[in-house]
Amino acid sequence: MNNSPTPLQRITSRIKDVGGIPVSRAIPVKERRLIGAWCFLDHAGPSVLKQDNGGFRVAPHPHTCLQTFTWMLEGEVLHRDSLGYEQIIRPGQVNLMTAGHGIAHTEESVPGFPRLHAAQLWIALPEAVKDMPPRFDHYPTLPVWDADGIRHTLLAGDYASYHAPTLCFSDLLGVDLYTPDGSNTQLALQPDFEYGLFVLEGEINIEGERFAENELAYIGTQNTQLNVTLAPKTRVLFLGGEPLGEQVLMWWNFVGRSKEELRQSIADWNQDTGRFGTVHGFNGERTPSPEMP
Repeated sequence: MNNSPTPLQRITSRIKDVGGIPVSRAIPVKERRLIGAWCFLDHAGPSVLKQDNGGFRVAPHPHTCLQTFTWMLEGEVLHRDSLGYEQIIRPGQVNLMTAGHGIAHTEESVPGFPRLHAAQLWIALPEAVKDMPPRFDHYPTLPVWDADGIRHTLLAGDYASYHAPTLCFSDLLGVDLYTPDGSNTQLALQPDFEYGLFVLEGEINIEGERFAENELAYIGTQNTQLNVTLAPKTRVLFLGGEPLGEQVLMWWNFVGRSKEELRQSIADWNQDTGRFGTVHGFNGERTPSPEMP
């Protein structure tokens, strides 16, 4: 890193059940709630789906003041939302749903694909646009290049001489790094960004510290480079962003700036006021929001 490196922070994921499969959740946790505007990171799988119980199914649920960002690695998932979009997401593609003032959606595995491996992240929308009208964007093609024995896929932002097409409302970076044979590499960092490296598969070594699968290494600002060793067959999510500098509160699937905002979102969803619209085509009931204490 730089001459006075920021100490690495290690975050170990917690296991949750989402849609009938185990996921490893790295943020938010007490120790680290944000990396730039990235405010949520779930690693789903790799899992073998149980088709007798419908596979992976997430019933209609709402979001506010955030973007859901799905990066598919294996299998296929069908997205439906209350704007009327139906989109199958396949490996190597990104789905980006901007909730803004409010949207609802569902997610289901596609029959014929018995395995599922994906990462889903949330991006907190800045105050100026947090209540914008909802929208949906799909990115089937992303910048891909090879360097230092690593296949780089740029998911968000700018890196090296590449630019991702994904819609961002704050300064962010997202890169998938995969090496089949192992690599020693030097990652370029922006001093005004904070960063995280999340191990999806394999293991990495940073400044003499080993990070295994489903562990997150956090690196603070004021750094310009990072030396990383990747073991063979390792895949890493390299995330970064300028610190958001705004209070972000989360409850269930909602992001807000105050408890009052969150309580209003809960009431609007549970009372079906029409704010979140209706998801058509899913065979199942809406998931009610738990109440805040």
